[in-house]
Amino acid sequence: MSNQSNGDRAVPAPLVAIPTYHLGTGQVGHWKGAYALPEPYVAALRAAGARPVLLPASPPAEPEEVLAPFDGLLLAGGGDIEPARYGAGDHPAQDGTDPDRDELELALARAAVRAGLPTLGICRGVQLLNVAFGGTLVQHLPEGDGLVEHRNQARRALHGLRVEPGSRLAEAIGQVEAEGLSDHHQGLDRLGEGFRPVAWAPDGLVEGIERDRGWTVGVLWHPESTAADDPVQQRLLCAFVDVASRRGQGFWRRRDEPVGFGGPGSATG
Repeated sequence: MSNQSNGDRAVPAPLVAIPTYHLGTGQVGHWKGAYALPEPYVAALRAAGARPVLLPASPPAEPEEVLAPFDGLLLAGGGDIEPARYGAGDHPAQDGTDPDRDELELALARAAVRAGLPTLGICRGVQLLNVAFGGTLVQHLPEGDGLVEHRNQARRALHGLRVEPGSRLAEAIGQVEAEGLSDHHQGLDRLGEGFRPVAWAPDGLVEGIERDRGWTVGVLWHPESTAADDPVQQRLLCAFVDVASRRGQGFWRRRDEPVGFGGPGSATG
């Protein structure tokens, strides 16, 4: 845990930034809009020993400046990313796009990788990481094929996961098979530069990706939703918080990772 001692020095509980959803006028009583995040993200991070801080989409600022106080970045689930950001057109099934949130999170994702800031992407968050580095998305997964249920509005959709042995993700959860709660209608298509697949659903859909340098991991399922009852999923949050707690000592990275290439959704495209 991140609040244990490191030799003779106490390791402080890390500050973890989480960008929020924007809710329009009328969505919360008589409020004129709101910024929010589902509570399980906060609860799972607190249980892992972190101090979560919610970030609203803000006026233009350098992403490095926004991230400067933090030890980790969590990119949460939510609505679809604007298709134009990965070179696609609108799709009839797209839902919940938020250009301001896209803009903030894409900038933060690239800055976090450049700076070696531990980053965990969940559901939309892993899609965002992929798009930030030139990857593309499957805009709508086939429905009703009977093999794997990736979303069910009436009940929780749980499915098996196969994780690559030796990966950071496998090290984090402590095993190579697990069960995850799924609630998404999109998937990863072409992987972004620097990412490799490390987890799969039974139908072959890529469910987890990571980078070889630093600690940047993304999963398509929702570990925070079952973490209170599933120690495997809580271990993923704990692993993220643990490495974030060592951020200030340069534990994972000694120098910045260069980022910059052309293409839709890229740092220079």
